[in-house]
Amino acid sequence: MKKIVSLLFAFLIATGTVFAQEKLTYQKPPKQILDLVDAPLAPSVLIDSKGENVILLYRDAYKSIAELSEPEMRLAGLRINPKTNIGSRTNYYNNIKVKKASDKSTKQVMGLPDKPRLSNFSISPNEKMVACLNTTSEGAEVWVVDIEKAMAKKLTGPQVNANLRDAINWFSDNNAMLVKMLPANRKGLINTAEAIPEGPTISTSDGQKAQNRTYQDLLKNPNDEANFEQLAIAEIKKVSIGGSVMDFLPAGMYRNISFSPDGNYLLVSKIEKPFSYIVPYSRFPYKEIIYDKSGKQLTVFNDVPLNEVQPKGFMATRKGKRRTSWRSDKPATLYWAEALDEGDPEKEVDFRDAVYSLDAPFNGKSKVLMKTVQRYSGITWGNDNTAIAYDYWWNTRNTKTYLFNPSESSVTPKVISDRNYQDRYSDPGDFVTKQNKYGRYVLEMDNNTAYLMGDGYSKDGQFPFIDAYNLKTQETSRIYKSSYTDKLEDLNSAIDMKEGKILVRIESKNEYPNYYLRNIKKKKNALTPVTSFENPFKSLANVHKEVISYKRDDGLELEGTLYLPVGYDKNAKEKMPMILWAYPREYKDKNSASQSTSNPNEFIYPYWGSPIYWVTQGYVVLDDAAFPIVGEGDEEPNDSFRTQLVANGKAAIDAVDELGYIDRTRVAVGGHSYGAFMVANLLSHSDLFAAGIARSGAYNRTLTPFGFQSEQRSYWDSPETYYTMSPFMHADKMKTPLLLVHGEADNNSGTYPLQSERYFNALKGLGAPARLVMLPRESHGYRAKESILHLLWEQDVWLDEHVKNKKTIVTPNTLKR
Repeated sequence: MKKIVSLLFAFLIATGTVFAQEKLTYQKPPKQILDLVDAPLAPSVLIDSKGENVILLYRDAYKSIAELSEPEMRLAGLRINPKTNIGSRTNYYNNIKVKKASDKSTKQVMGLPDKPRLSNFSISPNEKMVACLNTTSEGAEVWVVDIEKAMAKKLTGPQVNANLRDAINWFSDNNAMLVKMLPANRKGLINTAEAIPEGPTISTSDGQKAQNRTYQDLLKNPNDEANFEQLAIAEIKKVSIGGSVMDFLPAGMYRNISFSPDGNYLLVSKIEKPFSYIVPYSRFPYKEIIYDKSGKQLTVFNDVPLNEVQPKGFMATRKGKRRTSWRSDKPATLYWAEALDEGDPEKEVDFRDAVYSLDAPFNGKSKVLMKTVQRYSGITWGNDNTAIAYDYWWNTRNTKTYLFNPSESSVTPKVISDRNYQDRYSDPGDFVTKQNKYGRYVLEMDNNTAYLMGDGYSKDGQFPFIDAYNLKTQETSRIYKSSYTDKLEDLNSAIDMKEGKILVRIESKNEYPNYYLRNIKKKKNALTPVTSFENPFKSLANVHKEVISYKRDDGLELEGTLYLPVGYDKNAKEKMPMILWAYPREYKDKNSASQSTSNPNEFIYPYWGSPIYWVTQGYVVLDDAAFPIVGEGDEEPNDSFRTQLVANGKAAIDAVDELGYIDRTRVAVGGHSYGAFMVANLLSHSDLFAAGIARSGAYNRTLTPFGFQSEQRSYWDSPETYYTMSPFMHADKMKTPLLLVHGEADNNSGTYPLQSERYFNALKGLGAPARLVMLPRESHGYRAKESILHLLWEQDVWLDEHVKNKKTIVTPNTLKR
């Protein structure tokens, strides 16, 4: 450990080093890439439960840097525009069209506001209207769209408070909604940049362990507390579809609001004090209060204290009622889970959680419905006698599915599935649900038959399926299996199982995904088109794409999606440069790690973070290359992280090299977030690559001391793991050119911008070839078009200089340093 301390000390001295800055305006990539970026974005699709009405929501693919530069306050894990009182990173839609599922043509919704910025869509219980917010320069307004008439109208002025989300909730009569609105007496916000401090900020520890992840955007001082409170406070108003506004609930810091299925009661969660400087608002104290539909308070159902301290581990949870919700199959029954192990995964118990319920009017005694062996994760309700429950356990990657009788807690629930949830081949699928008379989704049942809909991954390919499931015998029979070998069919939802009507989405590598209604009971499973979007990326239509399989040195089977350059002659087999893009994933068994879950028929979609753009520039691309990190039994995956990482990289290069497509001395590796962490490690501990691209990564794991990614152990549990896995600690080994990119406003846990800044400073101080690009206003994922075009330009220039036109040809030495 002396080596760790010495290196950290040396770095602290080195951080004073001044490195060259380069002033550069936003640049644009080559035309072939620019044309792909400029392709129009297809609309988002909303389809009602009957498969009749279709809503098409249109938006621009990217924001502008001007939009990202609007006012933003970062408080308690939120990012808020304090002027408009809505999330500062909200995606806005700018147009709405509607159509009947059976019609080819669409209808433009009339009456929309000028320059719409639409968000927070909420469909009415009868699915005939959709409410939404329109954000103006003054704030957010409520609008409603009549789907049949294709008409929109404004209901309120710009007084909506959407800072804590869940801003709109419909009454069951479809005639009104509850809306969070700004209180009339809200105080002004404190300018924290100019405010004179009244004293120091003090935090204390009372001796209890509070091992929390490295959250960002937390409250830091009393001024932040005051601002958060004012931004969170809202009054709940009843807004009719005619536009009348009435008082409903007084001012409070409301989180979530939900009506009971029959519409007669409300469950409201309300944030309380004290706030915290070490956890986000979701772990602040809150009360769950039950009201009737007139707004009369009935009872405080749950009083949850500040949750700063809980046991260690991913499976830890807090004590008391949690995950409170309404039973979908009952008019007004609440259910929730409580830990039987005090939330401590280290305690040995027969059952981890119990599920309870309580009927209206909520003044009786709750009853136990069932207990779960592992941590409870949800219920699909059926009826009085049938429901499906789920649990899981991270450490073993196990999940169990229970069939139980909610009316007979004395009857032991039957475990009907007990499996490794990373084992995709054994996935039985999800139970099919349908809307009941309350408009809630419950288990679809035909007497004793339920239905399972699955993705259908197998060693022979992907063939989505529907199974009939006998609830008495637990036997399944297959009633539909997709037969496509040249397309990908996604089973979206069941419209009517009795009629065999299913909503599906079908695509191929050069056919844009479109929706269809399929009848699985008719001959040839007749298809009826619902949408007809054209391929906006036609320049990639003839690109060769295939999923290749290969083996790691230890025999583990891997795969990746291979793309050849535009116009590539497979017969001539010219040796081309290659970009390998990947993201490591941890597994507890080799069987799951080796399974094929890539489909060669997925549409070729070049989004902002994709490496596929470079097939237009003469590069072979191996995308989503498998980088499993396996730790079986008592061994944790990260115990051999570096060794497996290098083995994965070598296997991928060997596989494409054997196909004859690449010059293996001209291979780049790239990744985002944990993929960036992977890149830095690969370049530090192997000579496999000519260059690397690492975006928004974390490089010093001691800055995330209470766990990261899938690592539950703290730094003090396993300091060697943190040291061995940190590229920062091995910056002296870096000799390969590395492009570091980071958003200046990254809000992801552990990947704060300091990670790239300090890592670059270390590389610079040690003479490694590196470039650091900090993107103004950008978070963990990049949003502004100016930023994305510049990112693509940076990557293209870097690849051209250090990979395609690499000056020095070096025979790779694949041994670890």
